[in-house]
Amino acid sequence: MSGQVKFRLVLLLVMVQVFVVCPDAFSRPDPTIRPPAPMKRPPAGTNSVPWHTIIVTPPPNQPRIHFYNKLNPVWWLGNVDDPTPPAWYRPDDKHRTTKWRWRNPLHNFDHYVIGVADKKFIRSGHYPERNSNPKGGWDFEVARRKLVLLPFLSWQRGGFNFYFGWREAGSFGIKLNYSRPPKG
Repeated sequence: MSGQVKFRLVLLLVMVQVFVVCPDAFSRPDPTIRPPAPMKRPPAGTNSVPWHTIIVTPPPNQPRIHFYNKLNPVWWLGNVDDPTPPAWYRPDDKHRTTKWRWRNPLHNFDHYVIGVADKKFIRSGHYPERNSNPKGGWDFEVARRKLVLLPFLSWQRGGFNFYFGWREAGSFGIKLNYSRPPKG
């Protein structure tokens, strides 16, 4: 084949390709077809709570926590907020005080040694005043004490409840529970 025949053959293949495969490139727009409407997001206040910040201060009746207490590993095992069991806790059990102490053996540690429950701090998130999203699902907050950032992550759906991090009052906690959801 000569060069001119090859050129005509290639030109013919390109024209067939353009007119057969891409016919919309040369068509006129149909005036009866409306263009698609852009998606509109709902207003910010309808589906989600805005990210906001609260200031958390320790309660006024809280006992004074000294720095040297936080260095004492024996003190970590105590409960400075409720050292004796309340009247409602196992009133007829002769070992109620021992059981009360074993109920939360690291209270001082997670509240005051690694926690900031005895300090003023700020907490930011969608639900910073709560421990979880009241509608269920994921929740993320951040507490800040001076330059230290303390994260909190939770998930709640049905009977499943999980959280990890510094809670709304400044204490550190980890929880993983599953229970059957209530029948309703």
